[in-house]
Amino acid sequence: MQADATLPAAQRRHYTNAFHALYRIVSDEGVLALWKGAGPTVVRAMALNMGMLASYDQSVEFFKDSLGFGEATTVLGASTVSGFFAAACSLPFDYVKTQIQKMQPDAQGKYPYTGSFDCAMKTLKAGGPLKFYTGFPVYCVRIAPHVMMTWIFLNQIQKLEANFGL
Repeated sequence: MQADATLPAAQRRHYTNAFHALYRIVSDEGVLALWKGAGPTVVRAMALNMGMLASYDQSVEFFKDSLGFGEATTVLGASTVSGFFAAACSLPFDYVKTQIQKMQPDAQGKYPYTGSFDCAMKTLKAGGPLKFYTGFPVYCVRIAPHVMMTWIFLNQIQKLEANFGL
């Protein structure tokens, strides 16, 4: 449904709700179309978590030990850094995922990409490595707050657990 609005007007499906979208996808493209882009989505999630997890603990150490920040400032600062790295690590994979999910067959029924690797190689050849970072500021503004809230809530849950002796 989200991608439908990005299509040219002649190609839009004009879904009325999620159930209508599911029905149309299954009837027009087959049940396996519901999983179009699932592989790239999993890879994107792995890259996002890698960036998020790898940067958070290092940032906590830096803010607490090197800069001497308090707990709240450390958590806020480290979660911000973690959000940035999560976005930076996952955007190339998100770009490929989006291209795979949005691709439509041409008049002969041929898709522009045979898979994620083909999409990545064609993108790299056509636009260079920075093409994968198209829209990074907007993507970062979308992803970073999610990552930040995850770390902030986790910190609060850990405090509650400690208070209850868990």
